[in-house]
Amino acid sequence: MSPLTLHLIRHAPTLPNAERRYPRSDEDAPLSETGLALARALRLPESALAFTSPSLRARQTAALAGFPHARSVPALAEANFGVMAGRTWAELEAAHGEAPRAWIDALADPTSDRGPPEGETGLALHARLEGWLAALPDAGEVVAFTHAGPLLAALRLTVGLRAAEVRPGGVATLRRAGGAWWLAELRVPPDLP
Repeated sequence: MSPLTLHLIRHAPTLPNAERRYPRSDEDAPLSETGLALARALRLPESALAFTSPSLRARQTAALAGFPHARSVPALAEANFGVMAGRTWAELEAAHGEAPRAWIDALADPTSDRGPPEGETGLALHARLEGWLAALPDAGEVVAFTHAGPLLAALRLTVGLRAAEVRPGGVATLRRAGGAWWLAELRVPPDLP
């Protein structure tokens, strides 16, 4: 049997990405001009089964990459950052000292019942991704347009990768056969003029 190939795509850039701040829960920022161009430049298998986060930025990325009818699934939504939302890392450190590092570390831990105050726990984030991964087909090609948090959670759950930098528009390609996952490629987005 041929393996399942899963392409996890971090949505293309937005203004909050450029400002290097965590998105607010009530904010559904569209792609920036750079993001629109980058999404159009993505090259993915056209016949793949396609999923997307419900967010505008992920749905725009999917549509511009050739998947306007990608199925929206809540499991691919960005993590809920609670009190961190809308703020940059520098603002968080100025207001909370070392606490934000502990919050992010907890969110990155699949077994943690902690996370950012008023936000999602590491256990909850990873559980929703684990359920989605388990429901994928056994073979074929799948593309999934998501965010940094869920993408990194999926990499932890499948190949045990604890940390990676996946810039907006980046693609992680995984394969699964016989119940085993492996990382086939980590594609960096092109630098556009």
